[in-house]
Amino acid sequence: MQSPKLRVLRSRADTPGTIVLVLHGGRATSHAPARGHQLAYLRMRAVARSLHSAGAGCSAQVWLLRNRFRGWNEPDLDAVADARWALERIQREHPQAGIVLVGHSLGGRVALRLAGEPGVRGVCALAPWVEQDEPVEQLRGKPVLIAHGDEDRVTSAAASADYAVRARRQPDAPAVTYRRVPRSGHAMLRRRPEWNALTRRFVRALLAGEEPVR
Repeated sequence: MQSPKLRVLRSRADTPGTIVLVLHGGRATSHAPARGHQLAYLRMRAVARSLHSAGAGCSAQVWLLRNRFRGWNEPDLDAVADARWALERIQREHPQAGIVLVGHSLGGRVALRLAGEPGVRGVCALAPWVEQDEPVEQLRGKPVLIAHGDEDRVTSAAASADYAVRARRQPDAPAVTYRRVPRSGHAMLRRRPEWNALTRRFVRALLAGEEPVR
């Protein structure tokens, strides 16, 4: 059976204090294999490299997950299962490390779903695919950044904004920040420096124990 793949962008620290797990996008339903040459994966490989460059020399590592399949795949939730597999590996190899989840599109949905998993300190969801009934309870007590381009025609910026509002209405409301990226679409190609800067600032703040992006 095909297995998920992890690429580790190593820092100078043999024992990382934090691991940033980067999750790529995909499709609602597909059992086609996720490949390294596909745009959904390449897009997040670039984000992983940006995060790694920004964190060079600090006690953090960036791990990039490649899923078994391209799809979310209800009811099995293959993408969630693959990310949970990666989290379990992190816990096994680096039990003291905090974890930051960074995901795009389908990967953003996965990251939000797994915010409550052991060791997860925060979530950055880029142009996430969220549905009207998407759960928010798992975000309690976690810093969360949701960023969405206002010209996205694949996933809904309005749905992301509504999700952030629902999350903030909880008891013990999480620190959820919604940021609109103007004149940018789903691929995050236009205004790429702004996307990268938002993501890096959020992760750096968590690494430093500071207030995340507001």
